[in-house]
Amino acid sequence: MRLSAVSAIFLASLILSACVASSGSEEAGTPSQETTSSITRSSGPVPSASVGNATVQVTQRQDAQQQALGWTAPPSEPQAFLPTPTARTGDVPIPAEKPVALLMPASPAIAAAPQARAQIYSRRFRDAKPINFGSSSPRKLAVHGVDVSRWQGEIDWETLQAQGANFVYLKATDGGDHLDPMFNKNWRRAKEAGLKRGAYHFFYWCRTAGEQADWFIRNVPREAGALPPVIDVEWNGDSSCKRRLSREHVLEKMQVFMDKLERYYGQRPIIYTSPDFYRDNLKGEFADYPFWLRSVAAHPSKVYPGRKWLFWQYSGSGLSHGVEGRIDLNAFHGSEEEWHHWVASRSN
Repeated sequence: MRLSAVSAIFLASLILSACVASSGSEEAGTPSQETTSSITRSSGPVPSASVGNATVQVTQRQDAQQQALGWTAPPSEPQAFLPTPTARTGDVPIPAEKPVALLMPASPAIAAAPQARAQIYSRRFRDAKPINFGSSSPRKLAVHGVDVSRWQGEIDWETLQAQGANFVYLKATDGGDHLDPMFNKNWRRAKEAGLKRGAYHFFYWCRTAGEQADWFIRNVPREAGALPPVIDVEWNGDSSCKRRLSREHVLEKMQVFMDKLERYYGQRPIIYTSPDFYRDNLKGEFADYPFWLRSVAAHPSKVYPGRKWLFWQYSGSGLSHGVEGRIDLNAFHGSEEEWHHWVASRSN
């Protein structure tokens, strides 16, 4: 059937309007009702965080356990530490292998920023529950730092730095729709104070790895000079997710998440874990990934024998001016010179 010129023009206008209406930007999904818990909770009010068009109300949970962070190993493409014989002091084996001064894989095009060597602040933290680590005391390590979340509230970053926080890892996300309400402010203020900072994600075993990686990428900026992203993997008895996956499934989900972050940020993610999760899933795995290890009662060489590590979380009960309440304390596995070299490699 032939159309008149007017009818044809009218029909074309309707088609064009429909195309424009269907090409709008994708709306943020509705937050799920999942609840997770990775950081000791406080009794203060629960803030909410706006993400895109969706406002995420982060549910306050009663966490009776101290849950701190701990990560490991050298950050480099299929490179690892060059092993040397293990030294012993008394009864405590102290790894003698060269600490971390290796490079990460090549990063994508991120604007490089000239880096001056930052001052190293000496450790002046106190501890509510001090542990005698003997000759393997973390006090002997040169560079210390902290990890924080919203449960630390408002932080005086300059004072915290002067107390010995040379770096900080900030809780960013967990699961596929939870954003720490203090992350954006902490991310900005830590940089303004001159701390080296990075972000971590608390992994939720009832959500797909791809969704969780996308959520982290959506909320954590890709910036030159930022520390590598961290995947925090633990068994969490207080989470709404009660699943305990097989070792093979755990490793598979972790690999999917880490591959996606490495492609986006250009740095190999750091794996933070705790002794029980490591025993069940990670012993002997991910040899080419840096680890951050939680070990609050003994040196990592005793709790994670044979595992090379990058960061050691040695206390979940630290006390510092600039922060109310307790804070997680961490140390870098290396000298000041190795720290400066490692930090410089993050900026290239």
